[in-house]
Amino acid sequence: MASTAGKVIKCRAAVAWEAGKPLVVQEVEVAPPQAMEVRLKILYTSLCHTDVYFWEAKGQTPVFPRILGHEAAGIVESVGEGVTELAPGDHVLPVFTGECKECAHCKSEESNMCELLRINPDRKVMIGDGQARFSVNGQPIYHFLGTSTFSEYTVVHSSCVAKINPEAPLDKVCVLSCGFCTGFGATVNVAKPKKGSTVAIFGLGAVGLAAAEGARVAGASRIIGVDLNSNRFETAKKFGCTEFVNPLEHTKPVQEVLAEMTNGGVDRAVECTGNINAMIQAFTTGNCFKCIELFGCYRGQLHPFVDATDL
Repeated sequence: MASTAGKVIKCRAAVAWEAGKPLVVQEVEVAPPQAMEVRLKILYTSLCHTDVYFWEAKGQTPVFPRILGHEAAGIVESVGEGVTELAPGDHVLPVFTGECKECAHCKSEESNMCELLRINPDRKVMIGDGQARFSVNGQPIYHFLGTSTFSEYTVVHSSCVAKINPEAPLDKVCVLSCGFCTGFGATVNVAKPKKGSTVAIFGLGAVGLAAAEGARVAGASRIIGVDLNSNRFETAKKFGCTEFVNPLEHTKPVQEVLAEMTNGGVDRAVECTGNINAMIQAFTTGNCFKCIELFGCYRGQLHPFVDATDL
């Protein structure tokens, strides 16, 4: 990789040229990283519903052509001026909510919504010089969430990269850069269920399973999974779910079912679908509890990631 440092790299990427149209796998040019940037060789990338949502551009500002993708794992190919904490060869995860470590939010114990690098789905270029690092025949190809992992090489801000243990299997830990940390982190860091408490998890997709794992690690004694697909319960057991409720199998509202099961309501509820009905059910299903709604308000910042019911 050292031979490519400072040079433009030609590689394959899946480019979204128009909203809702099939991605085109084609050759793109990836410019070298500038100051405080790193160029990554992406080895594994996952597909998150958020990628699909912005590809469809329904209700969103259409930004095309664009390289989507934000849940991935790779290796540092080269670094730009001023980067000291990362070096070529490091195994890393790109992170779409970076932290500059200097602003008031980064220094606060209450928020990590960095003033410089907080999630911004409308930002399409690098913050350093306002230019894209991708191009095709001289035409700029725009970035997505500062990561754009649907490319064999990508350029990101150095504070949007997490260095990981080189022994970690990259094909597994790629989901840590989005799906897992969203559910697990919200449960452990925000909901903070007490040992022996009861937690309801609405939605048992990837984020919901991570939330269940967070509740298990926190010591919850009852973790009730709520999902319209009963086939998900067997998998959910592996992540800590002790009970399962399918709202379609009951004649009364699911919040009433949960209240009867738990002598009045759960201690914590984590809503992981983005479905409005599920949000209402989660907010009304407990005693004095914290309800975390992951898709209406991501880490405190409102965004339109609603209708993510197939996660």
